[in-house]
Amino acid sequence: MSNLINLEQVSKSFGIKPLLDTVSLGVHAGERIGVVGLNGGGKTTLLEVLTGLEPPDSGRVSRVGGLRLAVVTQRGVLPEGATVGSVVLAGLIEDGSVEDGALDGVAEYEWAANPRIRSVLEGIGIADLGLDAEVDNLSGGERRRVALAAALVRELDLLVLDEPTNHLDVEGVQWLAEHLLRRRSSLVVVTHDRWFLDTVATNTWEVVGGKVENYEGGYGDWIFARAERARQSDASEARRRNLARKELAWLRRGPQARSSKPKYRVEAAEALISDVPPPRDSVSLAAFARKRLGRVVIELEDTTLTTPDDRELVHDLTWRLAPGERVGLVGVNGSGKTTLLRTLAGAVEPAAGKRIQGQTVRIGWLRQELDDLPTDLRVLEAVQQVAQRIMLGDKEISAGQLAERLGFTPARQRTPVGDLSGGERRRLQLTRILMDEPNVLLLDEPTNDLDIDTLQQLEDLLDNWAGTMVVISHDRYLIERVCDSTWALFGDGKLTNLPGGIEEYLRQRAARSGATATEARKSDARKSDAKPPTDAAAHRAARKELSRLERTVDKLTDREQRLHTALADAATEPDKLVSLGAELKQVLAEKETAELRWLELAEEV
Repeated sequence: MSNLINLEQVSKSFGIKPLLDTVSLGVHAGERIGVVGLNGGGKTTLLEVLTGLEPPDSGRVSRVGGLRLAVVTQRGVLPEGATVGSVVLAGLIEDGSVEDGALDGVAEYEWAANPRIRSVLEGIGIADLGLDAEVDNLSGGERRRVALAAALVRELDLLVLDEPTNHLDVEGVQWLAEHLLRRRSSLVVVTHDRWFLDTVATNTWEVVGGKVENYEGGYGDWIFARAERARQSDASEARRRNLARKELAWLRRGPQARSSKPKYRVEAAEALISDVPPPRDSVSLAAFARKRLGRVVIELEDTTLTTPDDRELVHDLTWRLAPGERVGLVGVNGSGKTTLLRTLAGAVEPAAGKRIQGQTVRIGWLRQELDDLPTDLRVLEAVQQVAQRIMLGDKEISAGQLAERLGFTPARQRTPVGDLSGGERRRLQLTRILMDEPNVLLLDEPTNDLDIDTLQQLEDLLDNWAGTMVVISHDRYLIERVCDSTWALFGDGKLTNLPGGIEEYLRQRAARSGATATEARKSDARKSDAKPPTDAAAHRAARKELSRLERTVDKLTDREQRLHTALADAATEPDKLVSLGAELKQVLAEKETAELRWLELAEEV
């Protein structure tokens, strides 16, 4: 297995904090590597050093000659004045798939109809934007998806992605995972989406303390290995503490004059104590006091929700949230999830119908935006702005004590909010909301910008939280763990209950997409009937083959769905994943061939 990139004794620091400390590692052909670690721990720096965006302070980075590489960072920088089509086309030109100027005079829809390009545009969810849409007018999430599409349409040796799932819905995350499994190129991806990591990664790198620990397998394998490492560390720590106690007790018992003789004993004790690693930056989220909820929480009666330009999202919806209900809300982008959450929060009035809120309801609303934080204050001041003291169980603690328990050290508490990282701001935002002691939580993409350790702490908190909760998230692990029911917006104006959870949502989405495609094929076939056949026998043969191809495509679609389900079930079985991935690739190739032949015949008849 050939090496594509090698790092030898690489170090990189920003200010006084070393993010990479004499790191040596390599990326091999065919590897798919997931990169995890705490926010601010050096994951993005590692990617930038790997790809040459940042030079190392010391050490050497070597890359194989002629390496075809694409990097998609969180910055989402796109050329000013460019269109969606030109950005995607630029990726193809850079790849060498087409020559610069080769598509001059060719209509965009002609090259965009290429099955590989069309699949990427639809899978990433930017096909509806239009190829002539200017990127300057797009939202941050749409710009990120356009940059991702420009990389995915290319034939590459190595693809490097930084948090590619942040602006994708559940279906988009699954499509991206399947797409990456089908590619022959190597992959290095920073992600906090645990299902995605478990599905695509053959290796996991954990960036911790300036070092990079390498584990075989995805999220599940990494968690098991890390737990074993922690167990061994605990045993070593226990031995270290026992030795330290013995050494220090011996030193204290001896007369002062003896301290000059057994100097080696003093040095041994100091070395033992200095070897104790500092405690890891962890987030301690506790259950806050909740106010009692009455019979009525939040109710929507005969409501219609619309966009600012009067496009109808949900029609005639009646929905009553019960005390203690825990709801996961999923749906396609633009279907109205955030609008529904804003309506529940009372920030948006329904176009029709009414909203009823119980008298004892106290809402905590976590929005996607971070613009509700007081950037002119320091962390401790921002916490004290909500409450000076709070009761945790039967103990009263101060804002400073709570901030320390939530992962902000005394030194970090003096940091201006404006200087915090995205993950730290998200954590502070959630802390301020919980400190207000809500009994109804509305969470809009709470996992964005949070590292896996913080996600685990958040889930532990929500597991034991007694109030009513509605969560919008593309993180299927979070939805499946903390929610008791799942509801979906499919873009048909209705809110649909999903007893089978995320898996049922994906099955229904695939079924709806398949039905739409079949209807389109039949409609095209009916239109083609109007064309006069030039040869009756050839016409009949073509019609028979068309019918056979329709049945073949339907069968292949069913088989594809079953393989998707099997891939999800086998997420922790690498060998099975490889065989299922190969079978899925073959099915998709057969389906694409059948569809192309169907299109050819439809034009003839």
